Amino acid sequence: MIGITTYIYPFALYGQQPSTAGQGHLGKSAISGKVMNEKRREPVIYASVIIKDSAGKTIVASLTDQNGYFKIDSLPPANYVLEIIYMGYQPYTQPLTVTGITAKLELGTLPMKEGTVSLNEVVVAGEKSDLELRPDKKVYLIGKDILSQGGSAGDILNGIPSVAVEPGGAVRLRGNSNVTVLINGRRSGLTSGNVMTQIPAASIAKIEIITSPSARYDAAGSAGIINIVLKKNIKEGLSGQARLVLGVPNDYNLNANLNYKTGKLNLFATLGGRYSDYVGLYTTKQTTTGIAAASLSKVQHENRHDDGRLVYFGGDYFINPRNTFTLAFFRNATKDIDGTTLDYDFGSTGIDSGITRKGRSREVRSYNQLESNYTRTFDKEGKKFTIDLQYDFWNSNKTWDLSTRKTFPVVTDLYPIRTVAIGASKDLVVQSDIVNPFKNKSMLESGIKGENRSVSSYFRAEQRPDKDWVTFDNIDNKLHYNERIWSAYAQYRSKAGGFNYLLGLRYEWTQIGIRDKGGIFNKEKYYGRIFPTINLSYAMGKGSTLQMSYAKRINRPELWYLYPFNELTDFNTQFVGNPDLNPSYTNVIELALLRQWDKFTFNPTVYAHFTTAPIEQYTYHNDKGTFITMPFNLDKENRYGVELSAIYDPVEWLNLNGQLGVYGFRQKGYYKETDFDFTNTSWNGRINIRVKLPWRSAFQARYDLQGPGNNAQRHTSAYHYLSSGLSKNVLNDKGTLTLDGTNVLNSRKIRSVVTGENYIIDQTDNFNAARFRLSFSYKFTGKEGQVFRSRKEGNRD
Repeated sequence: MIGITTYIYPFALYGQQPSTAGQGHLGKSAISGKVMNEKRREPVIYASVIIKDSAGKTIVASLTDQNGYFKIDSLPPANYVLEIIYMGYQPYTQPLTVTGITAKLELGTLPMKEGTVSLNEVVVAGEKSDLELRPDKKVYLIGKDILSQGGSAGDILNGIPSVAVEPGGAVRLRGNSNVTVLINGRRSGLTSGNVMTQIPAASIAKIEIITSPSARYDAAGSAGIINIVLKKNIKEGLSGQARLVLGVPNDYNLNANLNYKTGKLNLFATLGGRYSDYVGLYTTKQTTTGIAAASLSKVQHENRHDDGRLVYFGGDYFINPRNTFTLAFFRNATKDIDGTTLDYDFGSTGIDSGITRKGRSREVRSYNQLESNYTRTFDKEGKKFTIDLQYDFWNSNKTWDLSTRKTFPVVTDLYPIRTVAIGASKDLVVQSDIVNPFKNKSMLESGIKGENRSVSSYFRAEQRPDKDWVTFDNIDNKLHYNERIWSAYAQYRSKAGGFNYLLGLRYEWTQIGIRDKGGIFNKEKYYGRIFPTINLSYAMGKGSTLQMSYAKRINRPELWYLYPFNELTDFNTQFVGNPDLNPSYTNVIELALLRQWDKFTFNPTVYAHFTTAPIEQYTYHNDKGTFITMPFNLDKENRYGVELSAIYDPVEWLNLNGQLGVYGFRQKGYYKETDFDFTNTSWNGRINIRVKLPWRSAFQARYDLQGPGNNAQRHTSAYHYLSSGLSKNVLNDKGTLTLDGTNVLNSRKIRSVVTGENYIIDQTDNFNAARFRLSFSYKFTGKEGQVFRSRKEGNRD
C-alpha cells in the first residue's frame, strides 16, 4: 500500500512558479486537458494536477474544475512530468516536453483508473498565501483559521481584512454597511442578521471580496459584494461532518452536514440547531440646554436569547455528462426572547425623578427558500448555459410587553403598553446566463434576470389605562411594499500576454410601490440606469499583479429604513423609517497591487467612491421630548481610502498577517435646518498571529482596532478587542477540538456622542460581553473539501 498525503487548499490555484533562470528569451507555454473516469466516462472534478521537474520537485499545482478540465499557464521550456492524483483512483503520470516554440499544449482526455491507493505522505502544494487577486475580486482561502473552526460564517468574516461583523449581525466593508452578502453568488436568507451563525465555518471554502463588481452581479451595494463560497461534495458514497459547540454565556450549537453520492444522483442535507444567550449593557448621559435645561442618566441591561433550527436538503441529478438538474429546499426557523430593563434618572440640578421600564419581547420567524438550477455544458470547453429559479417566503411575529414604574420621588405604576409587529414576504427570482468562450482566450458572458418582491408589515401599539386596551398614540397601520427589478447584462473578457481585461454593461429597471391602509405613505417610484464596469489586471513578472477597476453601483434603501413605524421599548430615543428615501448612486474607482515573495505577500489598495444622494441619519428632539433618529438623503458624499495588507511566513510554524486602513469622506447636504457639510478621516487595523505547536495543535490570536469616526452630528470613539484560540487534531485527524474566545478583554465598547442645537447625548454600547466556546468537529471522511454541499453556482466563478 502506497501512502501519500495531499495538502491542498481547495480552489486555490497557487503553487511555486517555474523558474526562468537560464531560459533567456524563450517564451512560456500553457498546457490543458480533461481528466475522465476511464470506466464511466465521467469527469473527475477537483483532482490534483501536479507539474514536476526532472528531479521530481513540484513546480506548480492546480485542480480540475467541475467539468474535469485544467489549465496551467507560464511553463518555460523544459522536460516535465505531469502527475494527477485523486483519492480512490490510481495516480496518472505522463512525461511532458515544452519547447521554445510551444505556445499551447493540449493533452486532450486523460483517463484515470479507479483503485484503492491511499494518499498519505507527499506534499503537493505547501501552505502558500491565503490571498488571490483576480481581475474583479480578492479571494481569501479558508484553511487554518483556529478562531473560526468552531465558529460560524460571522467568525470567518470578522477575520477578513476590511470586513467587520457587528454584534447584531450587520456586515461592514471598509466601514460602510451598504454591502451585499451572497452565498455561492446568490442572495440567500442565510446572510440575514444572525442567521449566518448557522453556517458552520468548516463548510466554507473561500470568501470573495468584490469591491468593484463586474456586470454579472446585481448593481446593489455601493461598498461592494461579499460572496461566501461553500465547499463542494465530490466523493462517492456517504460523507459528512458533525459539529458540537458549548459556550459561555450559553451558546450551544449542533450541526450535521451529510452527503450521499452514487451514480447520477447526489443527495445532500444540512441540519442545525442553536441555543444562545447574549448580554448587553448600554449607558447614556443626556443633557438638554436652553429654557428647559435638564439632564438624564439611563442604564439599559439587555438579555437576549436566540433559538434556531435549520434544515437544508436537496439533490443533484446528473442527466448525462452535459446536463445537470438541481432541486433544494431551505428552511430556517428562529425564536428570540429578549428582556430589557431601563433605569432613568431625571433632573435639573439633582435627581428629580426616576423611572424603570421593563420589557419582554418574543419573536418567531420562519424563512423558507425553494431553489432549482439547470446547467448545460457543451463540447466546447468552458461554454455553459444555466437557468435558475428561486422562491423565498418568510413571515415573522413579534410582540413587546412593557411595564413602567415611577420609582422616585413616589413609587407609582404607569400604564402598561404592548405592541405587535407582523411581517411577511414573497420573492420570486428567475435568471438565465450563458458563457461562450472563443479560441483567442476571450469569453463573452450575458444574462437576464427578473425579480418580484412583495412585503407586508403590520404594527400596532396599545395602552391599558383601565380594564381595556386602547390604541396608543394612533399607532395602528399596515404597510405594503412591492418591488420589481428587471435586468440584463453582457461582459467581455480577454487576455493579451500578462494583460487581462473585463468590460461589461448592466441595465436595471426598478419599480417600487409603497402603500398603507391609512393612505398616509402611498408612494410609487420608477427608475432605470445603465451600470458600466471596467476591470483590468496586469501580471508584472513573477509574483506581481496590478489591478484597476471602475464600477457604477446603486444603493436601494433597506426595508427597515422605509418603515415609518418605531418600537416603543425606549420612550426617550426611537428610530423611525422614512418612506420618502430615494436610491443613491456611486461611482467606484480602485487601484490594487498584489506582490508575492516566497514568504511574504503585500497587497496595497487605493480607492475612491463618489456618491449622489447618500443615505445618512438625522437625530432631532420632538415636541414630546423624545429623540427621534431617521434616515434621509444627503446631496453627495465622496469617500477615499488606502488599505495595506500583508502576510508573512518567516518559518514553517509561524504565520503573521496584518491590515491597516486609512479612509475619509466629505459630505454635503442640508436637512431640517441642520448643515451636514462635514469632512472626516479615520483608520482601522488588525494583527493576526498563528503558531503551529507540537502534538498536532495550533494557537491563534487576533487583535482588532477601530479608530474614531465623526459626521455632522455624531462622534464615535476608538475601540479595540482581542480574540484568541487553541485547537488540536484528534482521532487520526478526523476530529478537531477547539477552544476560542472573542472580545476576551470585554473591551469592545462603542462610545458615541450626538450633538444637536440644544442637546448632547453621550452613549456607551457594550453589545456582547466576552464569549468563550469549546467545540468538537468530526469528519466522516478525512479529506477536507469533500464533505460539504455547495448550492449550484450557475455561471458564478
